Amino acid sequence: MRVLVVDDDRAICRLLEAQLAREGFAVASACDGEQALEMTLHTKFDVVLLDLIMPGLSGIDLLRELRSMTVPPEVVIMTGQPDVDSAVEAMKLEAHDYVVKPVDQPKLKQVIRNAGERRRLQRENQVLKHIVSQTDRESRIVSASPQMQYVLEVVEKVAPAVAPVLITGETGTGKGLIAKTLHRCSTRSSDPMMPINCAGIQESLLESELFGHEKGAFTGAQTSKPGLFEVSDGGTVFLDEIGEMSSTMQAKVLQVLDEGQLRRVGGTKVRRVDVRVLAATNRDLKKEVEAGTFREDLFYRLNVVRVQLPPLRERREDIPGLVELYLERFVLPGQEPKTISPRALQYLCEYSWPGNVREVSNVIEGVVLLSKGNTIELEDLPAGLKPAELIAADANGAGGDLDGAEPLSLAEVQRLHIIRTLDYTKGKKAQSARILGINVKTLNNKIKRYSLAT
Repeated sequence: MRVLVVDDDRAICRLLEAQLAREGFAVASACDGEQALEMTLHTKFDVVLLDLIMPGLSGIDLLRELRSMTVPPEVVIMTGQPDVDSAVEAMKLEAHDYVVKPVDQPKLKQVIRNAGERRRLQRENQVLKHIVSQTDRESRIVSASPQMQYVLEVVEKVAPAVAPVLITGETGTGKGLIAKTLHRCSTRSSDPMMPINCAGIQESLLESELFGHEKGAFTGAQTSKPGLFEVSDGGTVFLDEIGEMSSTMQAKVLQVLDEGQLRRVGGTKVRRVDVRVLAATNRDLKKEVEAGTFREDLFYRLNVVRVQLPPLRERREDIPGLVELYLERFVLPGQEPKTISPRALQYLCEYSWPGNVREVSNVIEGVVLLSKGNTIELEDLPAGLKPAELIAADANGAGGDLDGAEPLSLAEVQRLHIIRTLDYTKGKKAQSARILGINVKTLNNKIKRYSLAT
């Protein structure tokens, strides 16, 4: 705990410094208000032990200055001349405590510890507020279009229910965000929501992840482990890309939905769970049922309520809001959020966005990193989004208008943009893939296809 002693009597400063240091505090001292104020601008003190009556900047004046700080320290006022008016004034300015000299050392130690604990709680509260604000920003759904306003109306109606919800839409439309919103607005929000991507895990591992396993159930199962359904008991399980799930796993999920019970892998005990199931897919499950690749009974069990997310090309009114959201989210450290020129924004609004909202996120993150100015211009957009004449200008190094220049092929545009991105990331494939909006495997295939040196 950092403590600053402020007193115009140097002997008192030295005495308190020695006493408080022996108690384990990190102590500094100042002999006047001006020096103390300067020190607080460079060091974050937890507690300031402040003499009330000092020449120049008085204790009350310094207290006012300290309370105006964004994150003020706790202040303990001390004085050798008790004064009711000054004590009242100090309390109005939210001093933590008021003590009279000579101060009893054990009492002073306890007062400082109490002040430090209050300061710690205030810091924790600020951190929690920051986390909540970050979560709110990351969970924000842009809904300027009538289509998304309708989606949110449906979400608002069904969120408090316990019925399963099937969220459908193209890749990148925000199905996971809708699932989080459904859980956050439900009566189960105080319990966990456990998400799992059914396409990203092998079937043998998926069963263990969902339903858990007993010790010795398979090689490497050295201990028993509960699955996501058990862990989220009372809460929500989000099955993303459920269309990729095998028929065997579909049957096990159906049992949980119908009976509210499961067995761990390798176990015999039936375990009851109370979970709400949210599922998402970019497939047409009705067609999958007709083709025999998805269980009809599970489809109807999941499809109690359906939330269909429209592709971004059908709700272009949301594009400006999404661009603004991601400009705020991807702000560079120590800088203000970048802005975008009307010309560049108009071009983004006219683009088809085959990767939907996720593509917008990737594009904006990339241009924030790569653009040099504070305003993103049309010339800063990735090659795949630029008008043909700007791409040709980039390729030829002209950087200006090239009337009559032969347009580049899409393959050449892609090759140039991959080269530029790899150059920016100094060959880091994971970062390059994230900026490009593809996975590393796809990036490696393209590097091989275009015979790029890495």
